[in-house]
Amino acid sequence: MRVAQIGSGTPEIAVVAGVHGDEPCGVRAVERLLDERPTVKRPVKLIVANEEALERQVRFVDEDLNRAFPGSPDAQTHEGRLAAELVAELDGCLTFSMHSTQSHADPFAIVNGVSETAKEIVPQLPVSAMVETSNFAEGRLFSAVDTVEVECGLQGSETAAQNADRLTRAFLTAVGALPGDTVRRDLPVYRLTDVIRKGQADTYEVFVDNFTEVEAGDPFAAADGNEQVADEAFYPVLMSPNGYRNVFGYAAEKLEVLETPTAAD
Repeated sequence: MRVAQIGSGTPEIAVVAGVHGDEPCGVRAVERLLDERPTVKRPVKLIVANEEALERQVRFVDEDLNRAFPGSPDAQTHEGRLAAELVAELDGCLTFSMHSTQSHADPFAIVNGVSETAKEIVPQLPVSAMVETSNFAEGRLFSAVDTVEVECGLQGSETAAQNADRLTRAFLTAVGALPGDTVRRDLPVYRLTDVIRKGQADTYEVFVDNFTEVEAGDPFAAADGNEQVADEAFYPVLMSPNGYRNVFGYAAEKLEVLETPTAAD
């Protein structure tokens, strides 16, 4: 784990990259901040988490780090021990954690509960949606640390790296670390309700678009040509043919749209 800081004092804000070793976009954003050393109004802690997995260019060494929190110093796995170290390092910090995905090109945010902090910060980020995932938060970083997580774009793409830089700077501006203004936007909010599992097969297909409602009775995916049909309407999230080993993605419900206050408000 690499830990650095910009600005003087004790940080209450942190940026985390490289939780997964096959998602380098956030690492690029952290490295650019370290190269440029912008003048900040609040100190910021910068962390590249799973250096060993990044070096091997694999998602993890022993287990998924973002399912290993809070971890333990005595854990039998590399990620179990690393999780405990990371939780200790992030104590007292509002944390911004960057990821990428095989399922959706547009950035979106993931939170463990639609808190007042999330409502204040996330609409200031260049994201298309906010996903509340408290039903599936076990073992994730935000189950142990106050965290806003973002999916920056398609895994391994240059666009995801560019998005990571833009998202990081928007976050740091929103929390008052970088000078300037953000653009607040209307933001749809979804809650994950179920896992969409897939059986063992040679080929997988997905017929639907993430964040676009699937009506009851519509086919949404197939394994070896055998279609899966929606029992009830849902919004697909993180759906892709091969992004996860045992699941296509998640079903979600739409909760609300956080609207931008007008000047009169």
